[in-house]
Amino acid sequence: MTTEFIIDFGRRAMELILTLSLPMLLVGLVIGLMVSVFQATTQIQEMTLQFIPKIVCISLVLVLAGPWLLEKLSEYTENILLHFPEWIRAAEGLATPGLLPSGL
Repeated sequence: MTTEFIIDFGRRAMELILTLSLPMLLVGLVIGLMVSVFQATTQIQEMTLQFIPKIVCISLVLVLAGPWLLEKLSEYTENILLHFPEWIRAAEGLATPGLLPSGL
């Protein structure tokens, strides 16, 4: 395996992680900002007021986006498992190295 393949493999894994976590992070950010503005305008300084709406909204997004998240993760895992023998053969020098980047 070449260093380019390993770097590309890691980059794609990080992209998938960011893609899967982005919906929950964005909802948490928006809800947190809205609650902070509400707290600033009403001068209510209750610490638990921030957590309950965030937990509820993030859970709702997780339930709604769950099938899509599972599909993306399944595609990635299936792709890894299908191309793993090709990568091993290429690492041993039995396959053409041009297959490596397109395998993921």
